Amino acid sequence: MKKTFVELQNVSFKYNSRLVLDDISFNVNEGDFLAIVGPNGSGKSTLLKIILGLLKPKGEIKLFGEPFTSFQHREWIGYVSQKSNAFNSAFPATVKEVVQSGLTKKVGLFKKLPKDTIKRVNDALSAVGMDKFINRNIGELSGGQQQRVFIARALISEPKLLVLDEPTVGIDMKNVQSFYDMLGELNKKHNLTIILVTHDIETPSNQISHVAFLNGRILFYGDIEQYNQISKEQIYKWYGHSVRAM
Repeated sequence: MKKTFVELQNVSFKYNSRLVLDDISFNVNEGDFLAIVGPNGSGKSTLLKIILGLLKPKGEIKLFGEPFTSFQHREWIGYVSQKSNAFNSAFPATVKEVVQSGLTKKVGLFKKLPKDTIKRVNDALSAVGMDKFINRNIGELSGGQQQRVFIARALISEPKLLVLDEPTVGIDMKNVQSFYDMLGELNKKHNLTIILVTHDIETPSNQISHVAFLNGRILFYGDIEQYNQISKEQIYKWYGHSVRAM
């Protein structure tokens, strides 16, 4: 039986008096690849912050079976934020240095890195197809390559759950499919559970296992086959303008 990694029950959140999320309930199980989709301003990033423990909402949240208020294993969750896409290209660091900095979450900020750090760096970069760039300056890479490096940085601490906020922003459309193929390989071959947030309904469906459509509340939650049966007209009503479904 698959373990439940994230469980939300009747979760709501307000910024001041404005209701941003209303009665959110769904589970993310081990091995899932969940896409949380919806228009800008629908509460997607707020929901991620709640899952990451950065905001305290009303309702019940469990992470890996534990109440999120008492959950102690934050290193089990890898996170790549939207800010990664706005990386300063002049930052003087190599790919190796960027990736190994991800170990501080696991070993501590001022503690000595483990002896097998270089192997871990190589393994993480190999998982995202970037091992040949280990000595390259991070600023010399394309947006898509940089994003892969930041995912490798999240992977080096060996998380059980990878959370990605709008990961394809700044990636050329011609490279988006290969990027999702890479995520699909992490999900299937490395048994990495993934939560991905996007406003792009056209996210490639051959890698996603489940979809949550969010617009202040959950309008749909189910597997990708169920989602693909939803009419374009219904998606239009949820989203607010003409889009194509997955």
